[in-house]
Amino acid sequence: MALPLPSSLSPSKISSFTDCPLAFRFEAIERMPSKPTVPTVKGTLVHSALERLMTLDAASRDRSAAKECLAAASAELPADPEWIELALPADEHAQFFADAERLVDAYFNVEDPTNVEPTGLELHLEYTDPASGMLLRGIIDRLETESDGGLVVTDYKTGKSPNPKYAQARMVGVHVYSYLVEKNYGHRPKRVQLLYLGDQKVVADLPTDQSTRGIERKVGAIWDAITTACERENFQARVSPLCKWCDYREFCPEQGGSIELGVKTAAKLRASRAD
Repeated sequence: MALPLPSSLSPSKISSFTDCPLAFRFEAIERMPSKPTVPTVKGTLVHSALERLMTLDAASRDRSAAKECLAAASAELPADPEWIELALPADEHAQFFADAERLVDAYFNVEDPTNVEPTGLELHLEYTDPASGMLLRGIIDRLETESDGGLVVTDYKTGKSPNPKYAQARMVGVHVYSYLVEKNYGHRPKRVQLLYLGDQKVVADLPTDQSTRGIERKVGAIWDAITTACERENFQARVSPLCKWCDYREFCPEQGGSIELGVKTAAKLRASRAD
C-alpha cells in the first residue's frame, strides 16, 4: 500500500528531502514533529520582533523602537508551545534574551529600515502546478517594493552567512519565493536576498529566466522523486554530518534504529494530538 503524498511542498520541505529522504518521511508524511531548539525558538522571536518593527511608520523604525518590538514579542513567549517544550533552565533565560537583543540590534548594521517599503510581511503564497497537481507554498519574511517599482524578496537569517561555496545552495528557498511571487503577482522580483544577522552580511541574487526555469525543474524533479518514494514506500536515509542533530536518529537503520518503530511512534503521537 503506497504512502500518502504530502499535502504540499515548501522550501523547508525541499531542503528536508534533499538532506535526507527518510527524515523527510518522518517529518512530512508521518507528521512526527521535530523538537524545538534554542536557535530555532530564538530565530522565531527575532523574526517576530522585526515583523513588528516593519509595521511601524518608516521614520519610527529605530533601535529604540526595535527594543520595544522585541519586548512585546518576548511577552508572548510564555504561551508559545515551542518555548514551553524547550523548557529552557531559568539560569539560561538571560543569555537567550541577550542574544536575541544582540541579533535585533545587529539588523541595523545590515540595512536602514527607514528605506524599506513593505508590500507583505510573513506573506503566505501558494501555487498549484496544473500538470502534477502539486501545491507549492511558502511564507515570505518580507516582500517590498523599491522606488522604481521593482519587487524584492527578503529573508532574515539569525545565523552566520555560509562559506561562499555553499552560498548558492542556500539561495534555493528565496528563489522558490521569487517563483511564487511571479506566479501570484505576474511580476518577477528584481532581487532576492538573505540578511544574515549573525555576521551582518547580505547575500543577494538576481532572478532570471534561467534561474526561474531551474527552480521549476528542481521543484518538479523533487516532487516526482517524492511521488516515486511514496509509491514504493521507500525513503532512503542519507548519511551526513547533519545526522548528529537529527530528531529521528533512533528510527534510522543507518544509526541502528527501526523505521517500523518510528512509524508506530508517529501514529501514537498523531492519536494523542487528536484526543
